[in-house]
Amino acid sequence: MEIKYFGHSSFFIKTKFAKIVTDPFDPQMVGLKFPKIEVDIVTVSHSHSDHNYRDNIKEGALFLDWPGEYEKNEVRIRGFSTFHDNKQGAERGENVIYKIEAEGVKVLHCGDLGHSLDEATVELIGSVDILLIPTGGVYTIGPDEAVKVVQEIEPSLVIPMHYGRPELNQATFKDLAPVENFLKEMGAKDTQKVDKLVVKKEELNPEDMKVVVLSIQ
Repeated sequence: MEIKYFGHSSFFIKTKFAKIVTDPFDPQMVGLKFPKIEVDIVTVSHSHSDHNYRDNIKEGALFLDWPGEYEKNEVRIRGFSTFHDNKQGAERGENVIYKIEAEGVKVLHCGDLGHSLDEATVELIGSVDILLIPTGGVYTIGPDEAVKVVQEIEPSLVIPMHYGRPELNQATFKDLAPVENFLKEMGAKDTQKVDKLVVKKEELNPEDMKVVVLSIQ
């Protein structure tokens, strides 16, 4: 499995039989470029335009924007209902987190998760190898809360997303915390950025959890 980062909450996940993109964003709103791509599966955590952009994705992809179980091209996906805030969705509505399973690797994309997870949800999710988690706060959980979710899920690898950076549209995202705040809370301040992550199940070790920061591609 290969994972690249398009920025914000959008990742490109490539397996032997499938290409997947998570939370594609409107480049004008976010301030980052979004490539024209052909993929098999698109996961959308919620209906805001920085997470559900379709214009640059060629026709034919399976768009998932609701909780449930799905399967395509030897990829299994299960969506779990959560909230975009810590008030049961009263402020920003619902959010879907997706567990993507392929080649023996289990990836959990949290979308714009706005709260910690209860025991029942953690049990439903089950084991996770790679956690893609928002860390910037304001619209999602912040650095402190993200660490709690990491502790709840106990993955082998943690990849932060949806954090502050100067390239983002500052009119909307200026208050997001930078990724360094999360790295400090995780005790991973010396983490180096990498262009892409190539993962094999046998190389993952939950006893030695690592934080990986991906550069935007």
